[in-house]
Amino acid sequence: MFTTSHKSSSCSSLGCFECCVKCLGVLPYASLFATILLYAGVALFCGCGHEALSGTVTILQNYFEVVRAPVETLDVLTMIDILKYVIYGVAAAFFVYGILLMVEGFFTTGAIRDLYGDFKITACGRCVSAWFIMLTYIFFLAWLGVTAFTSLPVFMYFNIWTICQNTTVVEGANLCLDLRQFGMVTIGEERKVCTGSEKFFKMCESNELDMTFHLFVCALAGAGAAVIAMVHYLMVLSANWAYVKDACRMQKYEDIKSKEEQELHDIHSTRSKERLNAYT
Repeated sequence: MFTTSHKSSSCSSLGCFECCVKCLGVLPYASLFATILLYAGVALFCGCGHEALSGTVTILQNYFEVVRAPVETLDVLTMIDILKYVIYGVAAAFFVYGILLMVEGFFTTGAIRDLYGDFKITACGRCVSAWFIMLTYIFFLAWLGVTAFTSLPVFMYFNIWTICQNTTVVEGANLCLDLRQFGMVTIGEERKVCTGSEKFFKMCESNELDMTFHLFVCALAGAGAAVIAMVHYLMVLSANWAYVKDACRMQKYEDIKSKEEQELHDIHSTRSKERLNAYT
């Protein structure tokens, strides 16, 4: 992929300050910033999203009297459990992906070349850089979809939270929150809470509603941070690809130049030998 040849000098021959400065020069700061942003966004999305889903289950069971269907039936509670497992997979996958992108950034930054000397780039390294660009672009589109999907529960909870905050205004009106409007239950099931009922006031006064709403807002912010991280990674990877491409051309030029110089040296050596033999 990427191969380097070490210089004879090492960090042990330098002072502590010079060693720290040289180590800091190795860091690919653009990739490091994107990785920190990605980890922060994914952690915020996965942590807050998981707890928000748990709060949603509590609200559905306590105030809307939603019961879990048999195992062979796919209901809203089963779908929430599936989303929780998806969150676990997202957290693990992007933890590994962030490490891979950091490693790729280390090998393509110019500081590595300055520290270790000759920087050799193979065809496999160029293919890996192009593969990371394509994969990051796909993840960018996926996170856009996740952000749009996360905005739906934020909008739903915002409506409920607004109604609860304005109970005096809607006191005379008979407004109902029907889960059939959101597609959470089948048409035959009636799962609703109206503004004048005791369950409605208990739900509005409970901590679950307020906490779940703000957790979904934080999860939406985390998904947005992941989108920004993907855009930043695309910029970094594109710049690294341009560097790899230029370095590859320079490497070919140096090889051709070295080969021509060797050929000229061989020609001069041959002519010198011929002249020496002729003189002898």
